[in-house]
Amino acid sequence: MRDTRAELLLQAEFLVRRRGYAGFSYADLAEAVQIRKASIHHYFRTKSDLAHALVAAYDARYDAALAEIRASEPEAIRRIAAYGTLYLGGVEAGLGCLCAVLAIEGDALPESLRADIARFFDKHIAWLETVLAEGITAGSVRDSVVPATTARMVVATLEGALLMERLLAGPVGFRGTLDALCDGLRPDGLSSRADDTI
Repeated sequence: MRDTRAELLLQAEFLVRRRGYAGFSYADLAEAVQIRKASIHHYFRTKSDLAHALVAAYDARYDAALAEIRASEPEAIRRIAAYGTLYLGGVEAGLGCLCAVLAIEGDALPESLRADIARFFDKHIAWLETVLAEGITAGSVRDSVVPATTARMVVATLEGALLMERLLAGPVGFRGTLDALCDGLRPDGLSSRADDTI
């Protein structure tokens, strides 16, 4: 049986990540899913309702991914490297991070949607801050790192690399940035390339 709501979310996410929130309409979405435009309103009354559902689904996928990284990677730098590779699919497909693409349009978005996006990033920053703090305690992250500010730097670096390398060097360029980021967090003399972290 066809799951029209799931198809709408899948295609809408693709459209937003490729064109931005203002860059697509329900007519575009109806064409992609091959249903009448009016039928979309049965599932998502407004475009804002659709965007809230998109962010919630995206956030849930990342929650699962972060839990899997924590369960499967015992060491902090390896966790950060694994986190970085979550962005790699976007580079390969030429798609931006959903929440970053939405954040670019900031003031044009409803306040409630901006709050959802802020919560998404706050959650990631908090996760990274914990990973970094644990890494400092374990000796795998250099002790001069300040977890709170460095966590924000990690997100900013990866979001910037995702944006830039979609146009420039692609996955190779992104991986180079991720390698450099991880190397910069390690105690002196250790390299992510030496133990095949990424």
